[in-house]
Amino acid sequence: MATPSPATPAKTERFAVLKRVGRVWAIGAVRGQAQALARLYDAIAERIEPGDRIVHLGNLLGVGPDPAAVLDEVVAFRRDFIAAPGFFAADFVLLRGQQEEMWQKTLQLHFAVNPRQVLDWMLARGLEASLRAYGLDPREAQQACGAGATAIARWTTRLREAMAARGGHREVMLALRRAAYDDRGRLLFVSAGLDAGRPLAAQGDTLWWGGPDFARLDAPFEGFVRIVRGLAPEKNRAPDGAFTLTLDGTVGPIAACLDGEGAILALLGEPG
Repeated sequence: MATPSPATPAKTERFAVLKRVGRVWAIGAVRGQAQALARLYDAIAERIEPGDRIVHLGNLLGVGPDPAAVLDEVVAFRRDFIAAPGFFAADFVLLRGQQEEMWQKTLQLHFAVNPRQVLDWMLARGLEASLRAYGLDPREAQQACGAGATAIARWTTRLREAMAARGGHREVMLALRRAAYDDRGRLLFVSAGLDAGRPLAAQGDTLWWGGPDFARLDAPFEGFVRIVRGLAPEKNRAPDGAFTLTLDGTVGPIAACLDGEGAILALLGEPG
């Protein structure tokens, strides 16, 4: 089967293509654990080789003690990585996860039909930690929801400004992609799952919210022989199969170094 290839600029913006891959370091959900990510980065930095690529599989924000500090770590490590001879910005990929999707939905909260209901749902699933990391009190957002769309829009403006005040954070969020794959069409990287009944180009929010199909894959998907995700949703936890790999550490973020066919060469981090 021919290697998938973005056919239009719009598709290029949605998906990242890893070119001339030697090895790929795939990093699972971080969940706001900045210190654990710093240790993981140190371990990866000691092992980086020419031709290596890095893919963050989403969920940098949320849950943990300091989501904003996680983005500080990402900004610094990415800067050092692409500054090294032979590496480029396209070699460091960031995928959208549930937490990043909720952050974007929060910025559009004034368009929601039931903003307070949407907000409370997201607060219970990790958004609260992200808001507090940027100095915002979730109670003020709840109060704004009771005051109408204009009040919510003023509050979301404060949220945008708080992120913009942290150098590089806004750029990280703008760099998020739906999924990534290598230019040989062997490796596919997603955040939480995929819809096996849809082609890659038509994948929607199953990529970050997950679904049952990932655990059921018993054959290559569109020619990809290894599909890697960084989060196993609670309702979709299952052992890895011949074509799947989940990098979801219960204690801290974990990373796998994969060769061009998806074989695990190293496993780092705090899986629990």
